[in-house]
Formats: sequence, structure tokens, C-alpha cells
Amino acid sequence: MTDPQLFDCATQADDALAAAEAAITAGECIVLPTDTVYGIGAAAFDAKAVQRLLDAKQRGRDMPPPVLIAEPTMLRSLASGLTKDGLKLAKAFWPGPLTVVVTAQADLQLDLGDRDDTIAVRVPDHDFTRALLRRTGPLAVSSANVSGQDAATTIHAAIEQLGDSVSVYLDAGPGSDAVPSTIVDLTGEPRILREGRLSADELVAAVPGLFGDDA
Repeated sequence: MTDPQLFDCATQADDALAAAEAAITAGECIVLPTDTVYGIGAAAFDAKAVQRLLDAKQRGRDMPPPVLIAEPTMLRSLASGLTKDGLKLAKAFWPGPLTVVVTAQADLQLDLGDRDDTIAVRVPDHDFTRALLRRTGPLAVSSANVSGQDAATTIHAAIEQLGDSVSVYLDAGPGSDAVPSTIVDLTGEPRILREGRLSADELVAAVPGLFGDDA
């Protein structure tokens, strides 16, 4: 791999999208902005690329990365057994800081690590990144940092931590919020795995009875 390339998403958008797409197609890693912190991304359906992502973060396969998609409607192509409440939740908060853990389609050729039959999915509220996702398809994306260190909220913090393990860095300015997404498990009775930017009250306000009668 050659030296990493750095692009400004505002002034070099076309070149940035083309370079990032080329890197993803080549099985390499990129750093991209999201609506929370910067993320390190790789092609979700390329097992070797996902392993490069885990290696760059110095992270084991016991912590598989979530998958970012461009549109809420794409969830149906990745997940099985979706309930009406689960679909309502995604519709209410996507694009946005909600990650849902769902049962993956049985024939889905994904190797994200030791994920059993589940997959974590999110639609980021970031126009540039969603434009990129429309070109690349689903990306495995984890926070842009070495495990155990702070997640990068600027592109330069990401470069300091990840260096030449990444091919393309996409600079969209400081991250809008270091608070992570809220994670909701939808594989059975809905439950919050991590309360992040969205509170339980906000989730229940959008989908009454989501967590049962005690919510």
C-alpha cells in the first residue's frame, strides 16, 4: 500500500469519494466521518478487508464491527425476523445515532468476526458518508482509534493513531459529538445494550411499549 491520501470532504468531495471507493474496492481501509466520531471502514463483504480493520485497531475478532448502510430500506436485505416495532424504531431514528442488533439473513456472506448469527446496523446522519455508502455498499465501520485509546473526533487524531494502516483519510472537520450511538438489541424482546445519544425515554416516545409494559 502507498502512503495514505488525505482529502477535504468540503473542497475535494468528488476526488474524496472516488479515492475512497477505489480503496474500498481494493480491500483497503479508510477513515470516514460520521455523525458521532470518525470511523475506520472496510468493505463489509470482504473478510480480508474486515480483518485489516481489526488489525489496524489492534482488536480481536470477539468485537465485530457494526455495518453502516446508506438507507433504512436496506435493513431488510441484511436482517431476518424484523418485527413491526423494530422497523418503526429504525424509521423513527434513521439516519441518526441508533444502532440495532438484528438476526442476520441466513445466507448473508459476512465475516465480521465472532458475531454468531447477529449483525449490528446503523444509518449515519452524515450526507457525505451516506453518499459514499451509496457507491460502496455496506461498510464495516468501527471508531477510528486503536483499542483502548480515545475515539478520534478529528482526522488528525485518527492519523496519529492509525497511520499507514489506512489508505484514505476523509476530513470533514471536527466530529459533531463524541457521545456514541445508542445500541438496541432487536433479536428477541427489545433491550438497550448501550444508552448513548438517544435515551430510553426517547425510544419509547417514538415506539410506545417497545420495552414492554414496564418501559
